[in-house]
Amino acid sequence: MFYQGKVVLVTGGSGFVGTHIVQELLKLGAKVRVTIHKRPLVIKDERIETVYADLYKQEDCLAAVKGVDYVFHAAGAVAAAAVTAGNPMAAITTNLILTAQMLQAAWSGKVDRFLLFSSSTAYPAADYPIKEQEMWSGPTHPSYFGYGWMRRYLERLGEFVASKSKMKIALVRPTAVYGRWDNFDPVISHVIPALIRRAVEKQNPYEVWGSGEEVRDFLHITDLARGCLLMLEKYATCDPVNLGYGKAVTIREVVRIILEAAGYETATVVFNTSKPTAIPFRMVDISKAKEILGFEPEVSLKNGLKDTVEWYMQTTKIAL
Repeated sequence: MFYQGKVVLVTGGSGFVGTHIVQELLKLGAKVRVTIHKRPLVIKDERIETVYADLYKQEDCLAAVKGVDYVFHAAGAVAAAAVTAGNPMAAITTNLILTAQMLQAAWSGKVDRFLLFSSSTAYPAADYPIKEQEMWSGPTHPSYFGYGWMRRYLERLGEFVASKSKMKIALVRPTAVYGRWDNFDPVISHVIPALIRRAVEKQNPYEVWGSGEEVRDFLHITDLARGCLLMLEKYATCDPVNLGYGKAVTIREVVRIILEAAGYETATVVFNTSKPTAIPFRMVDISKAKEILGFEPEVSLKNGLKDTVEWYMQTTKIAL
């Protein structure tokens, strides 16, 4: 098997995306190494090697990649509506610096393969499932002007490293993800964990940012992690691939499922259009992932949301 016995570094392995990548790698027999900075591991497994590192420092990055075969670079800063509204630079500088430092270290350390995350926020605005080749057909949506162009630049940086080195780079463009171990902090959480937290707390009125008619393509985190492992194994060619659910859903429908799962169907729902909501329609075409990787989402939106709500209720010890 591709990952069996390989030394695989997961930066940000104590975060939301990284945690699930670590779990998938362990299932496949990889020797997993995780960089730790401020956040401790949320899963306990004696097979995980931890390395304390500040990825702003090149010497720490070099130490982290020593003896490593593959890197999943999942370290970075969160970009959520509430964060970017108050501090537009919050997620841009950190992601640029950490990715550049890790690419440089992996190149110097002769890492064989490196998975780099782009984002569907880098696409131009579209009212249909957008394909990979359309990235450069227009500017980003105005709400993603800073963050989206940062992701575009990171792709170019990955292409540069791939063209100058022997390291194989996988470029993933994920859509919005959700699931266990997401960030439920009211200041920096994305839309689904924010809606779940309000439902579990039985907030009344139950406020939803936007009109509720915004369309999204939400992918369960375990599907993303599985897709990333397939990507590094089968298509580390520096050619971007969308990873998404492939089905559109309105925020209004997401709210309905969450309230039902939380046992709070009596909530007085108030849609607040004065709050930031970003792009009105975002969905990616996943036909390339299906063709090249054999990727198909396995977790339905309803089951994924129900599981996430139940997990959050258990972790916060709030009963139905």
